Amino acid sequence: MRPTLVVVPGSLVTGEGRVRRKGTIVQPQVRHVAAPVLLGLVLLGAWMLLSSGLPSYVLPTPGSVILKLWTGITSRSLLAPLGSTLVEAAAGCLGGAVVAIPLAILLHRSRWADAATRPFLGATQAIPAIALAPLLVLWVGYGLVPIALLCALIVFFPILVAAASGLRHLDQEVVDAARIDGASSMQSLVHIELPLAMPWIYAGLRNGFTLSVTGAVVGEMVMGGTGLGTVLVVQRDQLDTAGMVATIVLLATVASAAYLTLVALERRSGTVSSLVRES
Repeated sequence: MRPTLVVVPGSLVTGEGRVRRKGTIVQPQVRHVAAPVLLGLVLLGAWMLLSSGLPSYVLPTPGSVILKLWTGITSRSLLAPLGSTLVEAAAGCLGGAVVAIPLAILLHRSRWADAATRPFLGATQAIPAIALAPLLVLWVGYGLVPIALLCALIVFFPILVAAASGLRHLDQEVVDAARIDGASSMQSLVHIELPLAMPWIYAGLRNGFTLSVTGAVVGEMVMGGTGLGTVLVVQRDQLDTAGMVATIVLLATVASAAYLTLVALERRSGTVSSLVRES
């Protein structure tokens, strides 16, 4: 009995026999650019509408925020603090990753280590990061180091969970085949397991860096410093709402740029690209 092809009204049948809906075909590259731009325009319109009916100290207009942002960039009053915040965030993210990824490998390879550390790792997430800031000041002092440590503590768990999940969800048949071919434990880890887990690790790094920027700002607001967190504290004390929103917009823009940069690096990875094509 030959299979029956049911064609839905308003659809087209391609040469390979596949059914495709009628309508405008939008390339993925165009969609990835157009969709956030359209959403941004909608949010900007809503912001303009709301700000027209509220006092400027409650919600400033987009024009006043753009003016504050432009003034801060051209006068470099925001660029130097931004550099300090990014250095702290990058150092914290790197430090957290340097500890989290090897620990994820250990938990993947050792059931005893996994069982021993699992309860404590979960308990660490119940401790607010801001509560650790005064202790870090007492233990380490002021400056770059305590803020970077706070960032590392914040990003440690997300990177650890992502890396451990990637190693746990490997295709075991591929790993077993490599061992049958004579690959040692270290060779299997370096050439098979870690490359296959890279999509998960990249995801942890992306989320980790954005959290690290947040940790740097919180650390500066609590422990002091020369970054954008300190700028926000000064603007808050001066009731400079437009300045605060401009600083937050700058932070969000930089964090988004870093996130997209890591996405681009992930797509340039040969292993990740091949895994995405296969899926």
